[in-house]
Amino acid sequence: MAVVSRRGRPHHIELWLDDDGSWPWLLERLGYVLESSWASGGSWVLGDVYIVLESGPDHVRGRHERLRSGLNHVAFWAGSRAEVDAVVGEAGRHGWTLMFADRHPHAGGPDVYAAYLENAAGFEVELVAED
Repeated sequence: MAVVSRRGRPHHIELWLDDDGSWPWLLERLGYVLESSWASGGSWVLGDVYIVLESGPDHVRGRHERLRSGLNHVAFWAGSRAEVDAVVGEAGRHGWTLMFADRHPHAGGPDVYAAYLENAAGFEVELVAED
């Protein structure tokens, strides 16, 4: 079996947020596990990648603007089409809104089955089906 290098793959992602209320649910729904937490945030792990969420006035100044320079969105593999649909079905109860509903689940094009979600802080995530 060939060894696959981790070169170029994300080591971790750190997001600074006004309010991280919607993110923990999404990360846990995608299989991440809370590894550690502290007063202003926490770290969620899945395999060899971890995501840090930090919030609070000492860290964040202003609302996220995905259409300005910087991060537009984060895309996650989200399992099968049924699993993507299940997350979309639950997302509204956890602070996420479906974007591009008129083109869902093919807003990214006819060959991509994905959901685009946005939270109240303006962060966008793309959930891509594996099949």
